[in-house]
Amino acid sequence: MNGPAKHAPPYLVTVGEVLGVMAAVEPGPLGLGAALRLGLAGAESNVAIGVSRLGGSATWIGRISEDSLGEMILRELRAEGVTTVAVRDPAPTSLLLKERRTATHSRVRYHRTHTAGSRLSPQDIPEDVVAGAAVVHITGVTPALGEGPAAAVRRVVDIAVEAGVPVSMDINFRSLLWSEAEARRALLPLLRGSDLVFAGPHEARLVVPDADTPEELAQGICDLGPGGAVIKMGAEGAFALLDGKPYRQLAVPVRVQDSVGAGDAFAAGYLADLLAGEPPERRLRTAALVGAFAVSTTGDWEGLPRRAELALLDHHDDIVR
Repeated sequence: MNGPAKHAPPYLVTVGEVLGVMAAVEPGPLGLGAALRLGLAGAESNVAIGVSRLGGSATWIGRISEDSLGEMILRELRAEGVTTVAVRDPAPTSLLLKERRTATHSRVRYHRTHTAGSRLSPQDIPEDVVAGAAVVHITGVTPALGEGPAAAVRRVVDIAVEAGVPVSMDINFRSLLWSEAEARRALLPLLRGSDLVFAGPHEARLVVPDADTPEELAQGICDLGPGGAVIKMGAEGAFALLDGKPYRQLAVPVRVQDSVGAGDAFAAGYLADLLAGEPPERRLRTAALVGAFAVSTTGDWEGLPRRAELALLDHHDDIVR
């Protein structure tokens, strides 16, 4: 494993699983001889790559298989400038099979049991790496993988809280991994230890079921402890409540090619500017731009922009406060 160097610049730490992705190239049911494109994806690694592409420093912690897919994952993360703190594991790499049933509708299936990522444990978390971070980012995906990964995420949050490191959490609910009731029980304690929470409206209602509007959802989340909440609303933009102040961010209009990874891209843009010391208005604008890049290309992270490319979509300032 390799971790951040001494005297490293302010960096983000995230922990999770990276999957091998087998995605259908053409629409239609999968059949013998169908072409599949090999890739990689993971909610947390998507954010780490997005932060790195925007000039930030990001560290990803997790278990990586010793198989050829694991080698590919390590190689690609490092090529993207992400520092990896990886425990090598003889178990296989998890897989995501993505079928394009029609030109506009995709469906996915996970193969994530008895794999390297599902064996993540609290013992895999280096305290010094987490305690030295400028921000820690977690998602609701990794705790859904089993008790070991859930305990590892709790350990990360405990270290961060003890060290005074801000915690960012994306609820990122995955119905294929667990039920809403299971997610609520596991995520509420993590949310209460977080400083900033990202959620779509449906995800926010997992933890504040009586709220309705974005304003109510954000306030309900903040009432549970976090100082900030960002409600992601896709084409309708985002609403944020940060230290008691409301912000609205319009979506950047683009032609949508693939919405997968949009939420991770939004979080990456926001957190990259948080690391850079930008004010909330700029963080939200960058988040919207990065999200627009993500949906206008295919893949989970492949279309994420470099910092200099943001100007391609940033023709005017749409922030309303």
